[in-house]
Amino acid sequence: MFVSVRFWLTEQKLRTRALKGKWRYVVAAIVLVLLIPIYILFTPAVGFPKGQIISIPADSASDQIASQLAAQHVIRSAFQFKVLARLTGQDRQLESGMYVFKQSLGLVSVMNRLATGNHGIAEARVTLTEGMTAKDMAQVIAAQLPGFDTTGFLNAASTSEGYLFPDTYFILPGTTPEDIVQRLHTQFDAKVATIQPQITKFGKPLRDDVIIASILEREVKGTKDERIVAGILYNRLNKGMPLQVDAAFGYAHDIDGYTPTSADLTGNSPYNTYRFSGLPPTPISNPGLDSLLAAVTPTKTSYIYYITGTDGTMHYATTFAQHEANIAKYLK
Repeated sequence: MFVSVRFWLTEQKLRTRALKGKWRYVVAAIVLVLLIPIYILFTPAVGFPKGQIISIPADSASDQIASQLAAQHVIRSAFQFKVLARLTGQDRQLESGMYVFKQSLGLVSVMNRLATGNHGIAEARVTLTEGMTAKDMAQVIAAQLPGFDTTGFLNAASTSEGYLFPDTYFILPGTTPEDIVQRLHTQFDAKVATIQPQITKFGKPLRDDVIIASILEREVKGTKDERIVAGILYNRLNKGMPLQVDAAFGYAHDIDGYTPTSADLTGNSPYNTYRFSGLPPTPISNPGLDSLLAAVTPTKTSYIYYITGTDGTMHYATTFAQHEANIAKYLK
């Protein structure tokens, strides 16, 4: 009896030790299961590109972003990124553009940066003034954004002259020329919407309004005179007279303030508004809102001619004789 009890106690001790050993493995497995997600979510990838510029192309889908981040060692796994993005709903919030990570970050932190558009790069303040051409704008942007692709910008803007709204913009380095052109065009649409009632009431195609506004921007200073000159330009158009706008030659030659030569006046350029009646084929600058508004709210007068005196004052005439007199008097 005594031997049996001792045997039973010994057997229980062995079982207890075995159970304890099994539980150690279970606990270890549980800890491992818990630690793996923490490791994945919060530990930076090996070779994290700290301080380097990471470029995410415009309109990239979340799958494309994940693959690119993995290829550049920003994250450990594209699959893990996609799963986390889908589970958190951030797959629809990821922003393209240029990013700089000043310190190594884990998966969660990287995703939060992209979802909130925290690029880690200071935006450049770029001011585009009224009357600039697309080429002028490209030069100003390039001066503020080193490495900016001016050729790409001009190609993207090749059919948008007149519709690139002059304003102050904050632009991230690395923003594509196409994105900037689209942004300027979107701002144009937004500004034009504020004067849509006047545009509709005036009743001419927006293209014509923009061309007239672009001429006003280059030829006239001040809203009052812009409206008077707009009326003169329409008077000439209605009479079938050439507009005789010198600024159109400047646009054709890409020289601001250009004075047309005798060869220009007899040449076949479509911007020769002395030889050919009607509007130039395109806007000759990118007008601001005041000039756009003046173009659709012209002042009605009988004037046919205008000049800007050497003192910057506008002078108007209804006859050619009066115009010649103004030239002799105010352009000395």
